[in-house]
Amino acid sequence: MINKLIENIKKTNAPIVVGLDPMLNYIPQHIQKKAFSELGETLEGAAEAIWQYNKGIVDAISDLIPAVKPQIAMYEQFGIPGLMAYKNTIDYCKEKGLVVIGDIKRGDIGSTSAAYAVGHLGKVQVGSNRIAGFDEDFATINPYMGSDSVNPFIDVCKEENKGLFVLVKTSNPSSGEFQDRIIDGRPLYEWVGEKVAQWGESHMGNEYSYVGAVVGATYPEMGKTLRKIMPKTFILVPGYGAQGGKGADLVHFFNEDGLGAIVNSSRGIIAAYKQEKYASFGELNYADASRQAVKDMIEDISTALNNR
Repeated sequence: MINKLIENIKKTNAPIVVGLDPMLNYIPQHIQKKAFSELGETLEGAAEAIWQYNKGIVDAISDLIPAVKPQIAMYEQFGIPGLMAYKNTIDYCKEKGLVVIGDIKRGDIGSTSAAYAVGHLGKVQVGSNRIAGFDEDFATINPYMGSDSVNPFIDVCKEENKGLFVLVKTSNPSSGEFQDRIIDGRPLYEWVGEKVAQWGESHMGNEYSYVGAVVGATYPEMGKTLRKIMPKTFILVPGYGAQGGKGADLVHFFNEDGLGAIVNSSRGIIAAYKQEKYASFGELNYADASRQAVKDMIEDISTALNNR
């Protein structure tokens, strides 16, 4: 699947991924009202509003981008109906030819980790049938319980030709409480990056490993170091836009071939119409605002890469 992701990036010339992380307060009133009139102010009504909102955005931007990244927690908060909206979103995005990165951040061990891997990336045995559950193309995982938490995912990825993005250095302000701790003379995130590169050696695509890393845009100098530690690792870079990252900060995440990284923006794209810059689109044209925000993001990153 890493080959498909790279193919999509080359086709669109857009090393970006849009985080489909909906909150009800992002969703325009006309969408909420329609959903609530049909299903009431219920979990089902909320899930329907989320699904229609996502669909509008995907329709507007799918020709511009290579991938999407739905964050499962934004759907789980609405219970089973929310998870159904998550699954509908995955299936619809795949129909549009997009690579889907399930932002699930699982990190358990043993049979529990294997069950998570099967549920999101593999197929579960049901009698004589093997059936895909959520069926994302990639998943994000937390490695801080060690190889026991990662290996079951790698096993499923090898079987299904799917991929992972492993948390290495995250974009949140308090990430340094643990990730920056010095262990044997080096910060912990460097040790984790080294391990990710090792895991990736066992599952390579044509140019890059199926085992990628998550490194926040808010830490560009650390990204520069990790790029050297993980030369064949694709880096998923959160923190662009709303969290302060911008194109000029990101050049070190990319290799000289212009590949090696994919930059995520979530609310900066999906809630663009709420920003002053895109307010003229209005609520009714929220998806058009998202399309313009995607174009602006692509231009920002492309300019930075061309000027490095």
